[in-house]
Amino acid sequence: MALAMMVLGYLNVEAGMPMILALSGALVVAGLAGAASGFLITEFKVPAFIATLAMMSIARGLANMITDGSQIIGFPAWFNMSAIIRYGGFLTLTVAVMLIVFAVAILFQRYRAGGRMLYAIGGNPEVARLAGINVRHTTILVYTGCALLSGLAGMLLAARLDSVQPSSGVAYELDAIAAVVIGGTSLSGGTGGVGGTIIGVLIIGVLRNGLNLLNVSPFLQAVIIGLVIVLAVAAETFKHRKR
Repeated sequence: MALAMMVLGYLNVEAGMPMILALSGALVVAGLAGAASGFLITEFKVPAFIATLAMMSIARGLANMITDGSQIIGFPAWFNMSAIIRYGGFLTLTVAVMLIVFAVAILFQRYRAGGRMLYAIGGNPEVARLAGINVRHTTILVYTGCALLSGLAGMLLAARLDSVQPSSGVAYELDAIAAVVIGGTSLSGGTGGVGGTIIGVLIIGVLRNGLNLLNVSPFLQAVIIGLVIVLAVAAETFKHRKR
């Protein structure tokens, strides 16, 4: 996310490229980062956690290298306003994009063969391969798609802040993990869904907003979110043991 933001800022503000080209360039870079993670996992058999952790570090380093750790400001006024204006009096661009992404993901997951393939690969990659699924190709596409969505999130954040900085998104991965696990997706794969993730996102959002309203220290908030992840995973493990 941070890398896409910095590429967007550099191409539009520093290089003077039109916003459409800057947005496209940022998405391409984000997609390449995801494809690289998928390639490491499928071709070199690097554990997924290690591959994504390494790519996160690489992307963060590249984001800092673009401007030597400095933020970029000076986007067109309409870019910032697009994230502020409430269309119809209630719907902002960021919320609209979120709803569209969730709707497309749910439809793909439930009604397309590719969505069922993801469950099969998550449940048992070897069985999925024997069933005729191209596990390698599908896995790379999954990581590329996740990275593209992270890049899209970075663009929306850039529009909201009207600036980009390489430190953006620090610890967001914990919120993502917490939302997915709370939503019922198994870390071992094969179960879960986008619908549950929506609920998890709302729970994490309400939790963070409530902690802010209660003036809870951001450091303590990190502890609480970590505990939520642990409890959610423990509950999942306990449920499987009962079965």
